[in-house]
Amino acid sequence: MRAEILKQLNDAKRARRAAILVTDLTTGEDRLALEGDMLAGVSPDTLNKAFFSGKSGLVEEEGRSIFLNVHVPPPRIVVIGAVHISQALAAMAPAAGFDLEIIDPRTAFATPERFAGVKLTADWPEDVLKDGPLDAFTALVAVTHDPKIDDYPLVSALKTGCFYIGALGSRKTHAKRVDRLKEAGCTEAQIARISAPIGLDIGASTPGEIAVAILADIIQALRKRVIGAGA
Repeated sequence: MRAEILKQLNDAKRARRAAILVTDLTTGEDRLALEGDMLAGVSPDTLNKAFFSGKSGLVEEEGRSIFLNVHVPPPRIVVIGAVHISQALAAMAPAAGFDLEIIDPRTAFATPERFAGVKLTADWPEDVLKDGPLDAFTALVAVTHDPKIDDYPLVSALKTGCFYIGALGSRKTHAKRVDRLKEAGCTEAQIARISAPIGLDIGASTPGEIAVAILADIIQALRKRVIGAGA
């Protein structure tokens, strides 16, 4: 592999961008395709299927054998709010293959005793997300009911193209939220991506049931996401 290609691949991994190392087995030529790219000699459908499945493998394109080495970042869930729903979601997410972290500046809620073994940061989202920014392979779950805490990560999630964005609250609460997000520069199309009320409509009422609805909604969004879709 050429040093230039290796650098591009490593840069993509650090930025949590999906990439495919495309190797022509006849010539030995390596090329790199980032999600959403077009690559001569490889059909967009072939690349999209590989990005969607996340699986490497051999394909035949235009009479040539090509190996696709797929590198897709692991999906993660960032929860804004150390509440009862978050406790239930933190217990379920690993079983579904998601890394999860919780951010909440309210130190009375964000305690190690309530979230043993969970990545937990008792600080403001705008400060935390500077070091671990949101991306296309992140699901953002905002559950504090407090605009001072929820709004910044929601705006960030919309502008960075998180594959899932959900916010707790009634329709009346969400209508007020929509007005604030518009004032923050978000478009109607971006705001329409927010799942609010949060989660699939399964009639959930308890924190555990709501967490199930949220996780199911996240899984559905991940499996049905549009390849290369941005903010």
